[in-house]
Amino acid sequence: MVRIQFAIDLDYTLNSPGADFVFNIHAAHTASQRIVSESLQLAPQLMPAIETEPHTAARFLRLHVASGSLHVAYRATLDIDQHLADPDRIPETPVSQLPLSALTYIYPSRYCQSDRLAMLAISEFGHLPKGYRRVEAICNWVNRHVAFRSATSSSTTSAIDTLTERVGVCRDFAHLMIAICRALSIPARFTTGIDYGADPALGPTDFHAYVEVFLDRHWYIFDPSGTAIPMGFVRIGTGRDAADVSYATIFGSVSSPPPLISISALTESGQPWQIPQRCPQALSTDTPAATQPACATH
Repeated sequence: MVRIQFAIDLDYTLNSPGADFVFNIHAAHTASQRIVSESLQLAPQLMPAIETEPHTAARFLRLHVASGSLHVAYRATLDIDQHLADPDRIPETPVSQLPLSALTYIYPSRYCQSDRLAMLAISEFGHLPKGYRRVEAICNWVNRHVAFRSATSSSTTSAIDTLTERVGVCRDFAHLMIAICRALSIPARFTTGIDYGADPALGPTDFHAYVEVFLDRHWYIFDPSGTAIPMGFVRIGTGRDAADVSYATIFGSVSSPPPLISISALTESGQPWQIPQRCPQALSTDTPAATQPACATH
């Protein structure tokens, strides 16, 4: 188990009267992500509407601001108790046996054009035994073939663009991996969190995009960018691709500086909290880990 504490501060100035905001910044309530405490402060003081998407547990904050400026400050402390499994014992799930909740994640979507990557997927990975290790091979292939470089893509960059340019940021790595998985009929979804453990040389702490793949009744975590530590990922948003889980969707004209984000792992004598570390086991945060061992490093 890890205990994570994080903070998000967002500032906006309205350039014209009236703007509507939809934020996806709250930690999701899941079976193995328990929120110990959280707070939300708004300036000006507004009556927030917070709604939960029932299938993914993502929470959305909706606000209307008439004029002036907006400051959003969200703080949370949570315990993450991950399900750990032996990667060599995790099979793929045949399409005929997929639950309806996973079926939607095998179709092409706006940024993940899996229908255009079938030949690549079959050529590179069609010969591999089906299971976690094949998905791991896809993750590693994306990591090897795409270079991480800030400010090299835009909000319109798709998996096909990333495959062509071979450069991008975390969302681009995620889109490409998702598209290849779906081309092989493996359900894969886009998930947002915070980049715990990222090298400071990559820039200030930021939102992070990674991948969850449905295998043997669980959604397992993969980070094709390789820039952060999955054991420390806070699950915030989940969708088909980045279009579903933007941290801020704004209807109106505004200007804003980059978000200010901080994240840390807490430890305390006598408590079972681990410092997040890279782990050889398969990790999932959609199922309690009460019967699972702590992450082994050997």
